[in-house]
Amino acid sequence: MGQKVNPIANRLGIIKGWDSNWYGGKDFSEKLVEDAKIRKYLNVRLSKASISKIIIERTLKLVTVTISTARPGMIIGKGGAEVDKLKEELKKLTGKDVQINIFEVKHPEVDATIVAQTIARQLEGRVSYRRAIKTAIASTMRAGAEGIKVQISGRVGGAEMARSETIKEGRIPLHTFRADVDYCLAVAITKVGTLGIKTWICHGTVYGKRDLFEIAGASQPNQRQQQGKDTFHRDVLLAVLVVCLIITGVGEWCK
Repeated sequence: MGQKVNPIANRLGIIKGWDSNWYGGKDFSEKLVEDAKIRKYLNVRLSKASISKIIIERTLKLVTVTISTARPGMIIGKGGAEVDKLKEELKKLTGKDVQINIFEVKHPEVDATIVAQTIARQLEGRVSYRRAIKTAIASTMRAGAEGIKVQISGRVGGAEMARSETIKEGRIPLHTFRADVDYCLAVAITKVGTLGIKTWICHGTVYGKRDLFEIAGASQPNQRQQQGKDTFHRDVLLAVLVVCLIITGVGEWCK
């Protein structure tokens, strides 16, 4: 059933963390609506900043917003002026003190959200859909991803009847929970109608335990994979060592 469910939602609590980290209590619904407003506002306000993820954390009087972006300079501005302006705007929107953390996505080519948004902007600029998708796939595979799948739906190429087209390269194991699959749905508004672009990117397999609250893109996919492998190998070596010690102890006892 991996093909019928959102890959990120399917892996929540296993290898994926949540984008909103707070305890709701009785006013859970109000906080949820407020989070949606913050995300909607930031996505519109910073539409050209290539935003990957917005993580919201709450304490009693403070809202901490962490923005992962491929263009941090555009958000920070000259001498941090833009960030201060953004803080004031969010304070008016929420009525609470807001702290903004900006995090740079080192490799935007392997981020599903940025890839999908890039394809959508190209389609709106009347670029051929095949060319846009194949260019994105080539750059993603060059950047070290294990696989990528892009699906475009709607009146593709201005056709009279809507259809779906899928282009895939590498491996995308949707049924494997250990597989680190990133996913995004972007919308391109064109003259002939609306096109939906879905992107799946596989970063490899996660071994061992993972910090569910790490910010996406904090380390390269290959580094994350290597860290997981190192943990797995360390655990195996410890297990072998314990077995050897037990066998040695039993041998001496038998003597």
